[in-house]
Amino acid sequence: MIVVLQRVTRAAVSVGGETVGVIDRGLCLLVCGVVGDAEADADWLAEKVAGLRVFEDTDGRTNLALHDVGGAVLVVPQFTLAADVRKGRRPSFVAAAAPEHGRALTERFAAGLRRAGLLVEEGVFGADMSVELANDGPFTLIIDSSVRPG
Repeated sequence: MIVVLQRVTRAAVSVGGETVGVIDRGLCLLVCGVVGDAEADADWLAEKVAGLRVFEDTDGRTNLALHDVGGAVLVVPQFTLAADVRKGRRPSFVAAAAPEHGRALTERFAAGLRRAGLLVEEGVFGADMSVELANDGPFTLIIDSSVRPG
């Protein structure tokens, strides 16, 4: 699975003009399941994201995690993260997980974040969404479960 993590002061996602998820301080997570991903990938990513120290302490160092700052999470499914643009000019999405598998992985990831005690808002899998966010920093990370240790 691939996650693009963005530290935000506010983020919202809407479908058809209706807001379906909104958070204040926290993380906006663009999430994509890829072919070959398993439940263990979603579980590992949820645990990793929940514990990442990406918020600044009083000394300006990134020593604080979501729990420490009372942050929330906005999970936005985005299969286009699996795009292969090496050939031609049109991206290929064959590496993206099949829709039902991708949905299950995204749901498991969000559930893992909730089990970690986090407030989680979500976009709608497969929908045409509009995402608004105020990137804090900006602070953006790309996390790929295929390159995790062990």
